[in-house]
Amino acid sequence: MLRTRICELLGIEHPVVLGGMGTGTAYELVAAVSEAGGLGILGATNLSPEQQRAEVDAIRRQTKRPFGLNHLLCFLAEDRYAASLEPRPKVISTAWAWSDQDLRSLFDRAHDAGALVMHMVSGVPEAARAVEAGADVIVAQGTEGGGHVGWMGSMALVPMTVRAIAPIPVLAAGGVADGAGLAAALALGADGVLLGTRFLATPEAPVPAGYKQAILDSDGHDTILTEIPDIGSGRVWPGAMSRVRRNRFIERWAGREWELRQFRNEVGPKLAAARQRDDVEEYALQAGQTCGLINQIKPAGEIVREIVEQAEAIISRRLPGFVAAPAGSVAGGGA
Repeated sequence: MLRTRICELLGIEHPVVLGGMGTGTAYELVAAVSEAGGLGILGATNLSPEQQRAEVDAIRRQTKRPFGLNHLLCFLAEDRYAASLEPRPKVISTAWAWSDQDLRSLFDRAHDAGALVMHMVSGVPEAARAVEAGADVIVAQGTEGGGHVGWMGSMALVPMTVRAIAPIPVLAAGGVADGAGLAAALALGADGVLLGTRFLATPEAPVPAGYKQAILDSDGHDTILTEIPDIGSGRVWPGAMSRVRRNRFIERWAGREWELRQFRNEVGPKLAAARQRDDVEEYALQAGQTCGLINQIKPAGEIVREIVEQAEAIISRRLPGFVAAPAGSVAGGGA
């Protein structure tokens, strides 16, 4: 069985973590990932204290295994953060902090509630800052990922982060959707992976059916980095771009971001209405380049197990074949 430090630290079977995507997670998906041996994380930023309590209760009815709650620190609300600490989850997951936010006090509160702190970063300086503030796990997210990301690719970001903050464990995110991605992440020095887009294409994901189909239809080449969705919704993120699938909404405003700012009060409600009626051409479809690796909607638990099985096969069967015995050596060794 494939086990890493992150399995021991989080009390899970497999080094596979569900990203705490805002509207992309709900108790069904979180519980399914945790029950399969990974770590499910619920996006709690937009949930009221009452909604959080209901979701946590539902998660615990479906699994006794560890799970986490995620907060975007740039939109942090005190009552919602406090509500996430009440149920004493295994993990408090955070991301996208403003430069002047006091991470230490937030992380200390999580630790006082018995939770580990997992913080996502898009650059090495952010990782160092989070570790200094007491983070227990760092998620290094490459620009290949869906939704809000930075500019650095995973292939460079992951090993740079691993070296900079050792011995703190690192999870790789962005560009991972299968066992090959997990095997590659481990080769780069990570202790596991965090996935978002792959888990959106599941029966348990609380996103519209058209959204899921759009992921299957995409080859990954039609995703772009843009600020258009955030301008349209009137929300400012610290240092982030949004990776989305290109559609009519994006194409309509590309190159006219300056004008979109003027009409955001009109555009925002239209985006919400388009998502409600599942018009995939008229709302922001946050998705990573891994869409090109996803061609089937599968149960979340099956995805967790499949990723691990694929990674184990690659590591144990394929990779050893690339290592030749030194010239002149004798098989078996010995004198």
